[in-house]
Amino acid sequence: MKKVITYGTFDLLHHGHILLLQRAKALGDHLTVALSTDEFNRGKGKDSFFPYEQRKLILEAIKYVDEIIPECSWEQKIADVQKYKIDTFVIGDDWKGKFDDLKPYCEVVYLSRTSDISSSQIREYYKNHLVI
Repeated sequence: MKKVITYGTFDLLHHGHILLLQRAKALGDHLTVALSTDEFNRGKGKDSFFPYEQRKLILEAIKYVDEIIPECSWEQKIADVQKYKIDTFVIGDDWKGKFDDLKPYCEVVYLSRTSDISSSQIREYYKNHLVI
């Protein structure tokens, strides 16, 4: 069985996320998603719209996702690859080259992002257009 892993916050889930998960799953038989915890996101200066447990619930409903683990730190990736016997690490190409240190442990694949959508774009749109 070929095992794939990807990491992310997956907040304000949109079709770009689904396409990433679909393409990641196509690279193997089992897809693990390391979902950024709220605490980890705060440490990165990010606040999620949805809390971890709600984002996890949404991801669990996606047919491409086989397993979800918490992402608590930048440094956990090598340990995750070893613990879960990962063959392929997948992430968006906006991170190109940043995770090449994983190459001795697994294949590293940078997938192109969906160009017409991002969670940041959604946040910005609603910040500018939402009238309360």
